[in-house]
Amino acid sequence: MSATLNLPGGAVTLRAGPAPEATGDWTRTAYAAAHVVADPLADIDPWLDVAVDWDRTLAFREHLWSLGFGVAEAMDTAQRGMGLDWPTSLELIRRSTEMARAGGHLIASGAGTDHLTPGPDVTVDDVIRAYEEQCEAVEATGSRVILMASRALARAATGPEDYARVYGRVLSGLQQPAILHWLGEMFDPALEGYWGSGDHMEAMDTAVSVISENAAKVDGIKISLLSAEKEIDMRRRLPDGVLMYTGDDFNYPDLIAGDAEGHSHALLGIFDPIAGAASRALSQLAAGDTDAYHETFAPTVPLSRHIFKAPTRFYKTGVVFLAYLSGHQDHFTMIGGQESTRSTLHLAEIVRLANAAGLFTDPARAAARARIVLSARGMDA
Repeated sequence: MSATLNLPGGAVTLRAGPAPEATGDWTRTAYAAAHVVADPLADIDPWLDVAVDWDRTLAFREHLWSLGFGVAEAMDTAQRGMGLDWPTSLELIRRSTEMARAGGHLIASGAGTDHLTPGPDVTVDDVIRAYEEQCEAVEATGSRVILMASRALARAATGPEDYARVYGRVLSGLQQPAILHWLGEMFDPALEGYWGSGDHMEAMDTAVSVISENAAKVDGIKISLLSAEKEIDMRRRLPDGVLMYTGDDFNYPDLIAGDAEGHSHALLGIFDPIAGAASRALSQLAAGDTDAYHETFAPTVPLSRHIFKAPTRFYKTGVVFLAYLSGHQDHFTMIGGQESTRSTLHLAEIVRLANAAGLFTDPARAAARARIVLSARGMDA
């Protein structure tokens, strides 16, 4: 089965890749940060209001669970802080956690301070209260907490000691160990200088100190700095029993495979659009076939680096575009009108790279849908 598209640089024949399937137990814990499907027919102002297609959104989580992934819920991949507000996030967490508990699936959910608007009058104590409010609400659903980085804290903190105080206080009140989330400024410019320093290595010193002082309340940390060297350095410094979850959408195959001194687990946004390939690769790794593991992942890396290229915060557009091409939703409409954040040429290249990675199980559908989007933007595909 194949279909042809006229893309910049020449015609591309889309060919069917393997159907995704769960193939066994893994030696790595792998969370997929999942996107949210917007309701395209809701009578709202899309830049101001939120309307979620709950059926499609939750069906996509079932898809991820069926392939062996845990779901990282209401994270930045779900447009948290870029259209998805806290009340809707909490409703999403409630619904997803209920499904996870019913099916015996793995879930962890974002708790942050996004209902607190950063400003000169916001204090560190205000940040603590905001964190505690969201953590209590998330744990009440039965989900583990992913403690998201806080824009309000980044603005209110005067130095590393404020981060130590906030995280120590918030972690001490949790019912079960949390996953910390260090999201770099390339994903969110408002988080520049997190942990009290603009130098990532100095910031890492503070983060490692906070984790060491609260190790009993920390399951692991996800870092998203797009630097394999920094992740490996931090991974080697973590206390025993605290996991590193890679958030590096550029270098994930090598980081997950690891080296003689250890490996990373995963909590990745790219696992949303490449779930089938990632599931196969993780099964191959678990079976000890590292060559097949790298062969499966290798063609997904150019796609991931393209989707997450600067400005990286707009990567969600590529994630949702691929969900549309792959049949997980029937439209290319996003919360907050975010479908407009990437160029037509960027989307066309996603089609080319996703095809090279063998992600399209129905090439005719993918081609037809790509043609609709690209032609509406002025490209004769």
